[in-house]
Amino acid sequence: MSDVVRHRPETGHVHMRLPIAALLAAWAALDAGAAPQQSALEPAGIQAERILDLWNLTLIVCGAVFAAVLLAMFIALLRAQRSDAATAPEPMPDDRAERRTRRGVIAASSVSVALLVGLVVADVLTDRALSKLPVANPVRIELTGQQWWWQAVYPSDSGQPGFTTANELHVPAGRPVVVALKAGDVIHTFWVPNLHGKKDMLPGIASTIEFRADKPGVYRGQCAEYCGAEHALMAMLVVAESPAQYGAWREHQAGAAVSSADALAQRGRQVFERSTCAGCHTVRGTAAQGTLGPDLTHLMSRQTIAAGMFANTQANLLHWIRDPNALKPGTTMPAVPLTADDLRAVVAWLGTLQ
Repeated sequence: MSDVVRHRPETGHVHMRLPIAALLAAWAALDAGAAPQQSALEPAGIQAERILDLWNLTLIVCGAVFAAVLLAMFIALLRAQRSDAATAPEPMPDDRAERRTRRGVIAASSVSVALLVGLVVADVLTDRALSKLPVANPVRIELTGQQWWWQAVYPSDSGQPGFTTANELHVPAGRPVVVALKAGDVIHTFWVPNLHGKKDMLPGIASTIEFRADKPGVYRGQCAEYCGAEHALMAMLVVAESPAQYGAWREHQAGAAVSSADALAQRGRQVFERSTCAGCHTVRGTAAQGTLGPDLTHLMSRQTIAAGMFANTQANLLHWIRDPNALKPGTTMPAVPLTADDLRAVVAWLGTLQ
């Protein structure tokens, strides 16, 4: 571990390789377990099913039109008159053929208009169906898009205290979820294709999105509106689980961080509280009460770090804290100037935040 901590790449070439290698390693670690789904073609909720039905209808109609256009083109090529040296440069028009062509164009145009109107009607009906999800006794979440991560606030619910987490939402399968969307800086877009369509998050404007996960699983979401340098690396996970599992998760998340008896971890907490880390991050139950970065109270209960970019392992945490911009160029998290021993101690303590 000390060799890893002390290693400082000396060339830009090595720096370029590091993010790619780390990203591949992160996805390999995720693939080793249950890889999150991210596909609008595999709906896990009623709204996503409605959207898929509209997609299938649109694909069938557009595919049929495309095939008809190709067929008409081939027929026209086969029927086209062939010319030779004796052919007049300006052939006489065939009135009967002209009338037949005109009728064909009118018929094709009429069918195209009818199909387009049909797709508009299907789109409107789908939109109405999406808005009719019953939202009695929903789970409420306040989600704020930041550059470039997601802050999630769970308000108090049924006597359970509220709490703040980041980059990973847990919801009970079969129960509606109402997400209040906010943007902390620029425009973002909430999109979890297995559960619903896209919804913009606009600075200064409150909006909501409702969905219901009917199938337990882990679903990957993504910011779908360009929001800056790290837009493509602003992901999240939505974990749909049984009501009992969700209740246990929520109860655990509402608690403060548990102190560790390990000497190295205790030293790491002291270093964390004395350094600039405590000015940006909150760890409930400690002196760290910063609000600029994600709440780290139960950091190790999350599957990923850096907004879904890397698997949440101590090795990735070490690299991330030492030089965040080497792994995620453009990130607003600064490198923390810690000695190798202090860095190991901080990572050991973060590893206890279950």
